[in-house]
Amino acid sequence: MVPTFDKVHNRFKFNGLHFNFEELKEVAYSLVKEGETYEKGIGNFLIDWLNTEEYLLVNTSGSTGIPKQIKLKKQAMVNSAIATGDFFDLQPGDTALHCLPSHYIAGKMMFVRALVLGLEVDFVEPVAHPIFDYEKHYDFCAMIPLQLKKIIDYSYNIDTIIVGGAKVNKNLREKIKVCSSRFYETYGMTETVTHVAVKQLQSKSFKGIPYFEALSNITFSEDDRNCLVINAPKLIKGELVTNDIVDLKSETSFKLLGRYDNVINSAGVKLFPEQIEEKLQSILKERLIVAGQEDVEFGEKLILIIENSQETIDTIFARVKALKTLDKFEIPKAIYTLNKFSETSSGKIQRKKTVKAALR
Repeated sequence: MVPTFDKVHNRFKFNGLHFNFEELKEVAYSLVKEGETYEKGIGNFLIDWLNTEEYLLVNTSGSTGIPKQIKLKKQAMVNSAIATGDFFDLQPGDTALHCLPSHYIAGKMMFVRALVLGLEVDFVEPVAHPIFDYEKHYDFCAMIPLQLKKIIDYSYNIDTIIVGGAKVNKNLREKIKVCSSRFYETYGMTETVTHVAVKQLQSKSFKGIPYFEALSNITFSEDDRNCLVINAPKLIKGELVTNDIVDLKSETSFKLLGRYDNVINSAGVKLFPEQIEEKLQSILKERLIVAGQEDVEFGEKLILIIENSQETIDTIFARVKALKTLDKFEIPKAIYTLNKFSETSSGKIQRKKTVKAALR
C-alpha cells in the first residue's frame, strides 16, 4: 500500500520525540508562535502539509531565472520521498540530520521523507556551518556544498550525504575523497520535487561514477538540442524539457555537460563554461565562472571572472595559459575580478547578474 500525505509514519520522530498527525499540528502552531525564525519556517510548512489541500505552494530558487511560486502535488512529494528511500535503502527508525532551510523544496522534502519513511529526524538551524552532535550516528543527511565544506571534518558519523543546490567543485571533491561516508551529488529542481538522479562521488571506501543515475520510475531522453528531457510520471505530468545539455548513456543515466543558455559561440566554436571551469579549478582556489562577452571579431569572446582574487590579472593569465588541459579556444581572452559574486540563498552563483556586475 502506497503511503499518502495525510498519514504520519508510526516510527517518525522529530528531535527525539514521537508525534502522531494531530500532535504534529500542535507542534506546528507552537513553532510558529514561539519558535526561532528558522523554526517558524518548519512550523509554517507543517501547517500547510497537514491541512486537507492536495497541493503545496513552493518557491523556486531563482538560480536560472526570476524566483517564482509553483504548485506541487503533495502525493508527488510523497512519491519522491519513497523513491529516495528505495534508492538509499532508508528504513523506518533510521536517523536523519536536517540542516536545510524549509522555505525551499530541499528543506521541505527532508521533512517529508521523515514523515513518510518513518525516520528519526533531528532539525538544526540551517546556517552555513551547521552545528549538530558530531558524535551522534546519522544514516542520512542532505546539504548544500557550502555546508559540507564547513563540516567535512565531522562527516564521519553520517553514513550517506547527498549534496545539491549548487555544483560540487573540484576542491570539495578532493576533500571528499579522504572521507569514509558515501557522498552523492544530486540532479533535480523544484519542478521535479528535488532530485530525480544522483551521482556517487569518490570517497575513501566508495568508487565514484561519472554519470547521474535515475531514481525509480524515472527515465530520460534528449531533444534536438541534446538537452535532457525528464519523464517522471509519479512526480510531474508529462515530460519536462530542460536546458541542460547531456551525454545520454541510457534511458536511466547521463553525463551533465552544461546549460544550453550558458553555451558560448566563439568564432564558430561551441564552448561549455562548466567544463572549462572544472579545468580552471585545478589551479585557482577562488570561486570563478567563465562567460561570453560580445566581440566584433569572435562574435563572443571567452572571459574569466574570479571572486575576491589576491593575485594580479597578469599572474592569473600566466597560470591559465600554462594549463595544459585547456584547448586553445578555452583560454580566456580577458579576466575580471569581483569582490563578491551574486548568488542564491543556497549559495548557487547567479551567472547573469555576476557577469553584468563584472562588465559594468
